[in-house]
Amino acid sequence: MLDARRGGSFAEWSSGEEDGVVPVSVPARPASLRRRILYATPEMADFVKTGGLGEVSAALPRALVPHYDIRVLIPGYRQVRAAFPEIPVIARLEGFAGVPACDLGLVETVDGLRIYVLLSPDLYERDGTPYGDQQGDFGDNDLRFARLSLAAAELTAGIDPDWAADLLHLNDWQAALAPAYLAWRGRRVPSVLTIHNLAYQGLFPRDALPRLGVPESAFQVDGAEFYGQLSFLKAGIFYASQVTTVSETYAREIQTAEMGCGLDGLLRTRAGQGRLAGILNGIDETWDPSTDPHLATRFEIDDWKGKRANAEAVRQQFGLAVSRGPLFAIVSRLVHQKGIDLSLQAAESIVAEGGQLVVIGQGEGRFEQALRGLAKRHPEAVGVHVGFEEAQARRMFAGSDFLLMPSRFEPCGLAQMYAQRFGSLPIVRRTGGLADTVEDGVTGFTFGEASAASFGGAVRRALEAFGQKKRLNAMRRRAMSARFGWDQAADNYAGLYGRAIGNSIALRWRAA
Repeated sequence: MLDARRGGSFAEWSSGEEDGVVPVSVPARPASLRRRILYATPEMADFVKTGGLGEVSAALPRALVPHYDIRVLIPGYRQVRAAFPEIPVIARLEGFAGVPACDLGLVETVDGLRIYVLLSPDLYERDGTPYGDQQGDFGDNDLRFARLSLAAAELTAGIDPDWAADLLHLNDWQAALAPAYLAWRGRRVPSVLTIHNLAYQGLFPRDALPRLGVPESAFQVDGAEFYGQLSFLKAGIFYASQVTTVSETYAREIQTAEMGCGLDGLLRTRAGQGRLAGILNGIDETWDPSTDPHLATRFEIDDWKGKRANAEAVRQQFGLAVSRGPLFAIVSRLVHQKGIDLSLQAAESIVAEGGQLVVIGQGEGRFEQALRGLAKRHPEAVGVHVGFEEAQARRMFAGSDFLLMPSRFEPCGLAQMYAQRFGSLPIVRRTGGLADTVEDGVTGFTFGEASAASFGGAVRRALEAFGQKKRLNAMRRRAMSARFGWDQAADNYAGLYGRAIGNSIALRWRAA
């Protein structure tokens, strides 16, 4: 039997049914203790984030602490190493095929959340985002995130002599090979894969198979093959016990040819098996205008004077003229998915109607340039900051009357929740989580077709509402009263984990 105290390589694992070797032993878990969940993610807002995934990965594990013994697994980026200059090494993860070896560290945050860190300067300590730099994606992302997936799988099998996961919760393509690695070694460990954005699938050429340790037998339609390429995400969808998305509407949308990114058939199959669910993300308690230290003036529901004070501060910060007209905001990545082109077309009519627009974000150069040009044409009515600062974003939510968010697709979205909490009414397309969180004419404004005409109609309705103060304040009141906390999401995930673990136990009994 493989000694759990010294770990061992992934290649040494076996299921018994594959070659007769006894499976690796794992730390015993007394029945009275909570189930052990490993939450594997490529980013976490405590250290690094590129979007909603990082924020979710910081909030959801903490919300699950009352339910489970939960730990997070994340690569040791420079930001992680800076936060924890000394990270105790608890195990050595051996190389597998072409996937490099690395050390595994374990740290604890000030609020008690335990985090496993993959320690490999060559793999993770780089300039840029977790995935690339100004030249594009890193050329070895297949190895970097196969290492993350493999480590998650190994943490079910005694690599840490004091803790082994009963279930893996995996996030996006970067961790999606973990259930596949387990399946290829015949290990029955339940797993949940959460898709935060189906458009990012982790596609690599077929010649990556040997260096990643992917068996040729798995390179097929019923496996990890996707139109001649290896798809990390497809492998995860195929092999995971349960698949989730970050809103109910998005779970339905990705089963269609229009929004399924070529995986709609497999996703419909998973849904038919009861293995696809949508669980809406939440926002944490720091998004509260009555306590937020970043605001010019803190305010509560019905304190519209306090909200106006924040609007004045935002106008001053962006160098806009003093105005009693409506203030619109864009807090977004500046990319086609987010409908920035639609917002640019609407901006001219907003300014013509006496409104103003402030923008914060970064993304595609063409949109950055177009927004700068808009601000140059209307210096007293449009302010643009290319970049992102959370404190500034919070002030914009607090000061604006309306948030422009005409996304072509939006798996969940968080900005519309932040805006409502701060009394800014979102103007959104009815898609994904936007459809699930904004009620037309009640907490914001929605529209259907991703066109300038349809979006423009919603903007006109918002301008009309601004001129009807009683109605406007009633909508603000309803929006600020909406609750998008993590408690409900945590309860839903707890139920899903329980089903996945229960199904896994049943499978083991049937196989015995």
